[in-house]
Amino acid sequence: MKRAFRIATVVIKEWILFNWISPALSRLPIRKLEKLNHRLTDWAELGFYHQANALLPPPKMNENRIVFFGDSITEFWDLAKYFPDKPYINRGIAGQTTQQMLIRFRPDVIALKPKVVVILAGINDIAGNTGLVTLAMIEDNYASIAELAQTNQIQVIFASVLPINDYSSIARSQTHLPTKIRALNDWLQRYCLEHNHIYLDYYSQMLDRQGMLRANLADDGLHPNTKGYEIMAPLAESAIEQALDLDPRLLEEVGDLGISF
Repeated sequence: MKRAFRIATVVIKEWILFNWISPALSRLPIRKLEKLNHRLTDWAELGFYHQANALLPPPKMNENRIVFFGDSITEFWDLAKYFPDKPYINRGIAGQTTQQMLIRFRPDVIALKPKVVVILAGINDIAGNTGLVTLAMIEDNYASIAELAQTNQIQVIFASVLPINDYSSIARSQTHLPTKIRALNDWLQRYCLEHNHIYLDYYSQMLDRQGMLRANLADDGLHPNTKGYEIMAPLAESAIEQALDLDPRLLEEVGDLGISF
């Protein structure tokens, strides 16, 4: 009976594929088809920085290489402008969730041998970019990323999720729920305290009196504009300096003693 049910299920799926899905796909524009095909063949977008990573030389002796790892808010950040003459590497990809970032953490961060990684993510998880997920699932991805970094003696900075607003033509709060943003930031702060990582608090520095992203810091209610990045840059630099002062081996010893910062 189970075998017959399984066979029937497969037959129905194949019928739907060939009679509904395939004809519908054939009517899509070429660019849309290419995008769907790319999503299927490289879901985590490992190829996005593949060539750039291959061309990047190893860090020089005593170089404080830092990787900024995240989604569109990181990708759109002109690091050379805000951190001139600093060996900071941008590995943000627009639209990504922590699920995708976890998969590409080894080639896009560990393989580059940075001393510190600045991780800014989570907003696309909350928006459901790669499917509906719980806060616990997002937290698990953060924890796995941190454990990979710690194993490779890379200092971890977890940046808070930025606030959003509804002041533009886009009602961001309908999909980027402020309650979930606050809950995730609370967890990130606790996790950093418990595991000797650094919590980078952009959130509280960018709020208005209504508890939303200040109107002058973003043009679309989500992505920082120049004024937004001007606030974020010194906060990030301060967190990086703090991270560089921490010796990973010393942290392991302190952690073994049950002491937290």
